[in-house]
Amino acid sequence: MPLKPISQISGRAVYVPGDDVDTDQIIPARFLRCITFDGLGEFLFYDLRKDGEGRDRPHPLNDPRFAGASIMIAGNNFGCGSSREHAPQAISKAGFDAIVAEGFAEIFFGNSSTLGLPCLRASRQDIQSIAAAVQADPSIEITADVANREIRFGDTTIPCNLPEAVRSGLVSGAWDPIAELLEGDSAIDALAQSLPYVGRPRRPRAPMRNEE
Repeated sequence: MPLKPISQISGRAVYVPGDDVDTDQIIPARFLRCITFDGLGEFLFYDLRKDGEGRDRPHPLNDPRFAGASIMIAGNNFGCGSSREHAPQAISKAGFDAIVAEGFAEIFFGNSSTLGLPCLRASRQDIQSIAAAVQADPSIEITADVANREIRFGDTTIPCNLPEAVRSGLVSGAWDPIAELLEGDSAIDALAQSLPYVGRPRRPRAPMRNEE
């Protein structure tokens, strides 16, 4: 059965300013040694949010006004650096359902999309408009409309960019290629059984001359 369709996400937002925010800032390398991704949200932006003693630094994610935000607003080239899947996993596990930014690193964008974490691109001017609205009123509801490629808040509607293949996959619930592959498990099994060479015992390898 298909995964949950993702047509739009509504909620409060937080603005994480700056361009070229890399994956090591998003989730520092020392936290990658986890067995599962479940606890990664706790360490999102850890070195920017905490000092050497583990005390809070000034950071948007430490600001109680933005507690519970589910949409992250960011700058250009967000998610650059290493290709670690832990970065979008940490964002998702921290409770974020969508990211709106001026631009995304390609691998980060792909990893996020296959997690069902929409990454919507908007112009720098529009990003600043959203950020200003959120700073002025942290309780304002932001709607990331995946289906229609637009961001809405108050009386404002902003166009955003999302490749059609990604948009249609999210809206139809076909955003995880592994889940799609598992959907066809019975068909894969049937095809394998029809192949004459599947399951046949392998012939012993003839010894090499220097093994004789």
